[in-house]
Amino acid sequence: MQFARSVGSRAKEKPIWSVRVTVRSDLVPGVEQILDDQVVSLSHFETDQQDLVAVEACMTEEPDEAALSTQIALLAAAAGLASPIMEVDQLPQTDWLSASYAAFPPLQIGRFCIYGSHETGKVPASQIGLCIDAATAFGSGEHATTKGCLLAIDRIAKARRPRKILDMGCGTGILAFAAARRMGRDVLAADIDPESVRVARLNTRVNRLKGRVRTLLSAGYSNPAIASSGPYDLIVANILARPLCQMAADLRRHLAPGGLAILAGLLDRQEAQVMAAHRAQGLALSARIRVGVWPTLILRAGAH
Repeated sequence: MQFARSVGSRAKEKPIWSVRVTVRSDLVPGVEQILDDQVVSLSHFETDQQDLVAVEACMTEEPDEAALSTQIALLAAAAGLASPIMEVDQLPQTDWLSASYAAFPPLQIGRFCIYGSHETGKVPASQIGLCIDAATAFGSGEHATTKGCLLAIDRIAKARRPRKILDMGCGTGILAFAAARRMGRDVLAADIDPESVRVARLNTRVNRLKGRVRTLLSAGYSNPAIASSGPYDLIVANILARPLCQMAADLRRHLAPGGLAILAGLLDRQEAQVMAAHRAQGLALSARIRVGVWPTLILRAGAH
């Protein structure tokens, strides 16, 4: 699952270097901090190997491989691990903004039509339009986990209209916007990353949902506004398997009796682990939507 943060189009028509490091998931924040000062974009996504995440950075200045390798090796050594392999490549010059636009044509997922601000066509009358630009924060609709969540929101909306909704780990805000539009409800959207919150707020205005979608910075459920606005009839959490498991008790505490939770960001092989953590909190599997190797789980809470 990819997470990306863009610093605009300053990479246009300049040489670009790519740095890629695959590390254990708990080392990702440390690696990102090492790379952060030098990058124009930073992303990470799960690999097919158990608990390993690939961190990829793009830079307009040639990286100091020796210095970066030493810092990353020290980070790994502190965790008792061998130094991970770092791959550095110079990418061909291109117009990255145009290339990004070309790579993300409008998507139709269930009732939703996701398009970038560069698109000039009209949204079909039968579709719900969501304007989301790629490469600003995670969630532009192209990843299987986002698609699974959009399909889950669409499915739930056909049977019920949850009154209070929380999008935990909102990224661009795409799932919060989808829930607000499809269900006609106000939505609270939270993320641990300040850049994601900034992007989500911008997209809220672009999609004319100011006043309907409220965004806030929160490490998990720690922001007091989350508790004061709940409990929630629907919680959407498209993050990663490990934090999903770690926050299972918090999710249950903030979910109303009979409420639903949409969980995504896990691979097939991680489903049993995620389900075990949530069954222990009294949640049961209501439905599963699988897109490739990425399952999206719809869970239902019993009575407290």
